[in-house]
Amino acid sequence: MRSAVSRVLLALRGLRTRLVVAFVLVAVVSALSTGALAFREARTGVLQQSQDAVIRQFRDSVDALAPGIPAEPDQAAMDSLVAQVARAHQSQRWQVLATYGERRAGSAPQNAFERLTPELLASVRTQPAAVFQRVSTDNGPVLVVGLPVAYRAGENQSLTLSGLVMYLVVPQDTEQAYVQAMITAIKDAALWAVVLAVVLALFAARGVLRPVRALRRATRRMAEGHLDVRLAVNGSDELADLSRSFNDTAAALERSVTELRRLEAQARRFVADVSHELRTPLAAMSSVTDVLDEGAGRLDPETATAVGLISEETVRLARLVEDLMEVSRFDAGAARLNLDEIDLAESVRRTLASRGWLEEIDTRLPAPGALRARVDPRRLDVVVANLVGNALRHGAPPVVLSLSAVGGRSAGGAWAVIEVRDAGPGIPEAALPHIFERFYKADTSRSRSESSGLGLAITAENVRLHGGRITARNAGGGGSVLTVELPLRRDSAAGPAGAGDRAAGVRPADAGVRTAGVRADSADSAAFGAGDVR
Repeated sequence: MRSAVSRVLLALRGLRTRLVVAFVLVAVVSALSTGALAFREARTGVLQQSQDAVIRQFRDSVDALAPGIPAEPDQAAMDSLVAQVARAHQSQRWQVLATYGERRAGSAPQNAFERLTPELLASVRTQPAAVFQRVSTDNGPVLVVGLPVAYRAGENQSLTLSGLVMYLVVPQDTEQAYVQAMITAIKDAALWAVVLAVVLALFAARGVLRPVRALRRATRRMAEGHLDVRLAVNGSDELADLSRSFNDTAAALERSVTELRRLEAQARRFVADVSHELRTPLAAMSSVTDVLDEGAGRLDPETATAVGLISEETVRLARLVEDLMEVSRFDAGAARLNLDEIDLAESVRRTLASRGWLEEIDTRLPAPGALRARVDPRRLDVVVANLVGNALRHGAPPVVLSLSAVGGRSAGGAWAVIEVRDAGPGIPEAALPHIFERFYKADTSRSRSESSGLGLAITAENVRLHGGRITARNAGGGGSVLTVELPLRRDSAAGPAGAGDRAAGVRPADAGVRTAGVRADSADSAAFGAGDVR
């Protein structure tokens, strides 16, 4: 559910959504502003035309009947005048009213005088021209016109108000219908404008996003290792420039990676060749030092010391060469698992006994036969020896080795957990992320030490080859804890010894890396590299 919501939110923040929203906003603002201006002008024109026509007709009707009105009209004259004007425009539903002093006459019900507002009455008394006002009622808007009746008198023929005022109340249903029709038309036009904007936005977004999607697919393929991917360049706009830049970058990256792979292959080949070529002279040197060690008692002290130093350094060099040979196997993808179902506890005991560590290590192992797994016995021996040797060399007693089974840690089933704990000073926090790296030593002040810095790196490679994992941490009460987790059950399709290596994370041998002559049966090739960090 959460992932679906995340995808929806991501889509809402996408470029397509932003383009559509921008187009819609522009269309809505444009349609509303244009519609509002058009509505205002049209409404003003309709009402102005209707108002002018009504006032003109009303004035003409009153002017035609005004000569027959007495100077001081009585109620009968006022009623007759109102009736004549209303009858002449009966089809227009005119409501005609008249006032003279306190007298009132009207062709409409008496409540029609309620349409005459105080503002209108005040305006009519002060000027001889027609005055109008629009009034909203429960039955709709009406136009109220006030027309004072005046006479020309005197030599200057100036207008003189007679005191008689004619009023006209006209419903504006027709005008209101026109205005409502305009509002509806503007709404429909705005709606169609929005729909058209959405369609145009989708087409525009499709054109813009097509190269963007192609770029996304290309970058994903490049991230998967397909460095030969290229984009089709169409046009000369900014997106085309982006595609060209991507193609140039991909080409440069492909050349760089190819060169790096070539150099890496050369480096691996060099290490393998050097290690292989050193084994023969080292074997001869080891034989010579063995003979010298046997006769060291008959030599003078200075010569015996020199012979001992040469013998020790020859052993260290032999161990380093074997470690480099093992590393070259991992790099070349030549490392293979020779699986066998064994008793893990018995294998751990044999590892400790063969190196004389049984008395130094506090072991917490399950009963014989209680914990069995398909592993490579030689590589398991290397793993245990390196972990324990590392703790003895750089930690402090007591060193505790525990072996247990933990179930449900992954979909693969139960795991065997080997944990080595010591009571030493622990691993510096800055060194924790790097202790499984090759040639890494936490104590940089030691320019020379018995260890080569490859032991834990080889241990980690062996663990990963089994499909397991290795971690390091500092214990709460002091000391460090190195933990190895190995799967107790392997896929039945793994087959005989050596199968299943690729599933365990071993990459295939790179083309051109020479592995001929590299032995795979040196049981102690990495066991002497233990204790390379801290």
